[in-house]
Amino acid sequence: MLLAISATIGAYGQEQFTRGLKQHTFVPKGQIISGISVGYSQSTNNNYQFLIIENITGDTYSFKVSPMFAYALKDNFALGFRAGYNRSLTKFASAKLNLGADTSYDIDHLYSLSHKFYGMGIMRNYISLGKQKRFGVFNEVQVEIGGGESKLTNKTGDDFTGTYEKTTNINIGLAPGMIMFMSNYSALEVNVGVVNFGYTHTRSTTDQIYISNRNSKSANLQMNLFSISFGVMFYL
Repeated sequence: MLLAISATIGAYGQEQFTRGLKQHTFVPKGQIISGISVGYSQSTNNNYQFLIIENITGDTYSFKVSPMFAYALKDNFALGFRAGYNRSLTKFASAKLNLGADTSYDIDHLYSLSHKFYGMGIMRNYISLGKQKRFGVFNEVQVEIGGGESKLTNKTGDDFTGTYEKTTNINIGLAPGMIMFMSNYSALEVNVGVVNFGYTHTRSTTDQIYISNRNSKSANLQMNLFSISFGVMFYL
């Protein structure tokens, strides 16, 4: 059995290995890419039980929107910018944390509302799947700077507390995805974060008296199902 390997002789007599892969032009140089990603989820619970949490009654929802603009500096390579807004609300009328026969905690009221704004620089590389140029994959590198605020009120028995937080964060991530062209100028996209390095600073004020600061660092090297994003893009 013969195995053929493509190689060329370099200037100094060294063999240069080539894989023989052909890259088709999927996104040509000079193309403008713009579009928007939107996500929404909502749930209603009535005496729901999850592991050690019992009698969960309340509502939750989250909403996020993210417009994007990019420009192809060369074939299959683009630089751009993405902005975003996230809003989430949690309202629990009651819940019980059951840690054992003699240890349990009741929550009479829990209300949490958070907003987040961010700006993100992105770099994309595209790879065509086949010669039809309808399906492809891309690798997106993200550099994000954002901030937000949240309000949390909690009542347990006769104790009622409230906390206001302001958050600033910096993230660097990798989010590969797939793309399907519906026409020559419009496409559906889905991508998911697999690598993320982040830094977050949080300033909290509880009951308008107690002030605290918290810094956190994170490194995630796994698929984050909560970061899946669907969008409609236009290639002009």
